[in-house]
Amino acid sequence: MPGTIRKIAADRWDGPLVARLRRYVELGPADIDDLRLLMEDELNVKKRRDLIVEGYEYHKLCFIKEGFAARYKLLRNGKRQIVSVLLPGDVIGFPGSFVNHSVFSVVALSDMKLEVCALDDFVALCYRRAKFGLALSWLAAHEATMYAEHIIDIGRRTPVERLAHFLLEIHARLAAVGRAAEREVDLPVSQEVMSDALGMSVPHLNRMLAKLRGDGLITLDGRHVTFADMRGLRQLAHFQPPSFTRIPAPAATIGQELIA
Repeated sequence: MPGTIRKIAADRWDGPLVARLRRYVELGPADIDDLRLLMEDELNVKKRRDLIVEGYEYHKLCFIKEGFAARYKLLRNGKRQIVSVLLPGDVIGFPGSFVNHSVFSVVALSDMKLEVCALDDFVALCYRRAKFGLALSWLAAHEATMYAEHIIDIGRRTPVERLAHFLLEIHARLAAVGRAAEREVDLPVSQEVMSDALGMSVPHLNRMLAKLRGDGLITLDGRHVTFADMRGLRQLAHFQPPSFTRIPAPAATIGQELIA
């Protein structure tokens, strides 16, 4: 993996990964220390660099601290389908590290900072602290839900509904890690990336953006999107804000709480 490597300093380790995990599970100081010590390196990666190449073996997990990436499939005819946009707090190597050979490629859409650990080391942590294995399963469940919505996007939503859903999803995911305001967001991707994710041409995408603006649902200043009518946009997209169900506490802990 290309990039500049430096060791992670203990006194400044935190970020969107911890913010995201805390939506699922309680993390004490000892948990965070174990997770921090797991990270072997911090990578600085330049825009347009490949992080994972389809067909190759990959045995790392990279947690996005800063920047954005795209998980994609390049077809024989040269066309690209982006299956997901990766944001701060997301995991690169998921699912690539869990299969013999990567089934998707991942490319940096911006300059990035990544915290890196070996998959084997993360699995060892899960044996020692089961809550991290549970957290990974919760992340997988939410990713599966997101991919299901993307199938509905391509298969059944109209282009303008598809675009509205994409904007709301990006906003919700960034807001969950403290990277977006209540009714506005800076789009992390270009129109070319959006078109490859949504299965439409760039001119068609521009027409759909113009329609959302013309209908008074959004305002757009460069890549800065303001949701002028959040309720109307959600109705158009059939969008349900994500529900962050927490991992249940162990039965023994629940019993102790009831006794107390």
